[in-house]
Amino acid sequence: MTPGFASTAIWTIWGAATAGVIMRPFKLPEAVWAVAGALLIVGCGLLPLDAAWAAVRTGGDVYLFLIGMMLLSETARTAGVFDWVAIRTVNAARGSSRRLFALVFAVGTVVTIFLSNDATAVVLTPAVYAAAQKAGAKPLPLLFACAMIANAASFVLPISNPANLVLYGGTMPPLGAWLESFGVPSLLAIAATFGILAWVERGSLGAPCRCDLAQPDLSRGGMIAVAGIIGTAALLVTVSAFDTPLGLPTCLAGIATMLLVCIGGRRTPVPILSSISWSVLPLVAGLFVLVAALAQTGVVAAIAQLLHDAAQTAPRSTAASAATILAIGSNLINNLPAGLIASTTIHQAHPPQVVTDALLIGVDLGPNLSITGSLATILWLTAIRREGMDVGFWQFLRVGARVMPPALALALAARIAIG
Repeated sequence: MTPGFASTAIWTIWGAATAGVIMRPFKLPEAVWAVAGALLIVGCGLLPLDAAWAAVRTGGDVYLFLIGMMLLSETARTAGVFDWVAIRTVNAARGSSRRLFALVFAVGTVVTIFLSNDATAVVLTPAVYAAAQKAGAKPLPLLFACAMIANAASFVLPISNPANLVLYGGTMPPLGAWLESFGVPSLLAIAATFGILAWVERGSLGAPCRCDLAQPDLSRGGMIAVAGIIGTAALLVTVSAFDTPLGLPTCLAGIATMLLVCIGGRRTPVPILSSISWSVLPLVAGLFVLVAALAQTGVVAAIAQLLHDAAQTAPRSTAASAATILAIGSNLINNLPAGLIASTTIHQAHPPQVVTDALLIGVDLGPNLSITGSLATILWLTAIRREGMDVGFWQFLRVGARVMPPALALALAARIAIG
């Protein structure tokens, strides 16, 4: 097989697999199309089996992180934590849908910062849906708040997004340097996302909602689940301070929380395990294989050379343009694989720090454009489908196209101004 034909075949399969993930033909899950594309590439001899396996293993820490978060979420759900949180949130809104929206956004910000954007998608989204149902409020604006803040607040801390770990290749800057680079840009991104999304959804936030729901006591299992979530947040902050991979600690915390709740309630963990959307894991693995195949075509080396040359002459404009391209590109291949490509590119190009930081903002914030942009948004979509709702690609894009670009522009301008 000639190199030119192989490259064409890889790009063709990648395009078909990406279209399948976005459009979901025959309503098959996103994972089916990503895995099918990966298997086809390996089966056609376009990527050696050992290289494909190495690409799958690249996401090892991400898989463990997701497993831990999904275990925490499903354990909390079965223990009644979501209903308990929902009722407290509804009553705190005091009959105002706008206030309920602001509360959801604030809680989502805190969860994203200290537990990651995937936790906001997996843990918070079901609670928010329950709150909307109990309040008699329209759920979609509140659910959009979960999806958007999961990405907008995902670069406040290194642990706020697994893509941060991927892009920096496991060697994170010190926390002080991180906050100096991303503190102001992240605040601007959060504020812009809140303001624009509230304006976009203003028509749905004008109606009153209930505010007099009876508040039940949280069960013993619920208390253990809440303690597990809080403990996991503290663990992640501590572990990140030592520049240690987050996946295994998160997974162990999720397993421990599930077992403690099950032991306390004298019940089997089988219902919890069977309710988890395990298809997310092969989806991520398939995406990593597709990216490894793209690297075979020489595209990463070409991008690295372009980035190196541009950054030498105009680092600030290069930072802005490269981050914008990456932000949009993340919606085509998902931000975890995009972060991996960016990490490899950075390693080869050695750009100035302002370019690297701008790329991180692009890979974190850009996915607010579409449902395929980040793993967190796909997890969010999975969560709302379990509640009987769905949001199509174009429906999300109509909102994301108005919310993401201004937030990205503000964040990039702030980071570039820092120098």
